[in-house]
Amino acid sequence: MDIRFFVLATAAFLSGANLRVFDSLLPNIATEFHTSIATASLVVAAFTFAYGLFQIFYGPFGDRYGRIKTVSAATTIVAIGSLGSAVAQDLEWLTALRFLSGIGAAGIIPVSLAWIGDQTKYAERQVNLGYFISFILMGQILGPALGGALAEFYSWRIIFYFFSITFFFMTVILIAVDHKFRSKYEAVKPSITSDSPIQTYQKILKSSWCQTILIVVFFEGALFYGSFAFIGAWIKTELDLDYLTIGLLLSGFGFGGVIYTLSITRLQRVLGEKGFAMTGACLLFLFFVGVQFMNSTPSIGVWCVLGGFGFYILHNTLQTKATEMYPKARGTAISVFAMCLFGGQAVGTLAFGIMTSILGYSLSFMCAGVSLLMLGLFFVKKLNTQNRAH
Repeated sequence: MDIRFFVLATAAFLSGANLRVFDSLLPNIATEFHTSIATASLVVAAFTFAYGLFQIFYGPFGDRYGRIKTVSAATTIVAIGSLGSAVAQDLEWLTALRFLSGIGAAGIIPVSLAWIGDQTKYAERQVNLGYFISFILMGQILGPALGGALAEFYSWRIIFYFFSITFFFMTVILIAVDHKFRSKYEAVKPSITSDSPIQTYQKILKSSWCQTILIVVFFEGALFYGSFAFIGAWIKTELDLDYLTIGLLLSGFGFGGVIYTLSITRLQRVLGEKGFAMTGACLLFLFFVGVQFMNSTPSIGVWCVLGGFGFYILHNTLQTKATEMYPKARGTAISVFAMCLFGGQAVGTLAFGIMTSILGYSLSFMCAGVSLLMLGLFFVKKLNTQNRAH
């Protein structure tokens, strides 16, 4: 990959940090604005809601006007939203400006994934997507740590000045890179369909193979993220650890993803596409069934690494297939994919909360593990059918 890959990956690294930064800042926000942590969490909800909703607009925009140009517009919005967040004087303004930041962030990672799909051969795509994911994961790991450290020793506002400056510089670099490569690689550009965005969405949703990918990623998001959101609460209930330790344990999920990206080339030679999907599903089954038997801090940390490794080996396979769902409008297709993942997370979190109140943590985690194993079997069966058809 050329310099454009690393520029987009750096933007994704910053986006990953920005996405997770409030994991460690909510107590500070609540204290400064004299409110509860539950009320302060509105800033997280506002960002997340905008992040999920506005992806449907960036996909068609990237298809029609260019991926890198679209990402540069997105980073500009994040830079403005971050500067506003740094100077916000009340919770209402901070919530509104984090919503604005979420609007911008929605256009960075999904559009970059579409660019990778445009620029790489399918046989090499999963490896390149894996490398790209490693940047996102490192941002998600370091974001809460950096935010917490700055809040502890200076002020939580410093992190948003930092984001504003860095995203502004990313905008300048993206524009320069786009200008440099636009004429040189004019022949390698996104396919532009004559259909309107609505017609394109309709065609994607009517395709049986696209439906399979979207259904699988929806349930992957619901089953994994919906249940993983409660791992921290389970640790608190069972071991009564402090929140800093719980956060460090849960960061093992990100490190598991990084280990996956470092070993992806070797794994691809051994497992192949179907092997990736089945191995990921089996590891997630082991994670959720076995986590309840982990009764020490080190064992839970190791188990979270296993869960992260299993999730990304499955999810990266789905991402790779998503880049080829509808090549004529790749950005739009990936926007639908991201929306389904986001929607699954939202539904799954609500559903798992209800389930735990009825069944308790142990049985609920077991149900999630078994369901993910069945989802993997379903996806592998559909992969076999799709491969025979082609």
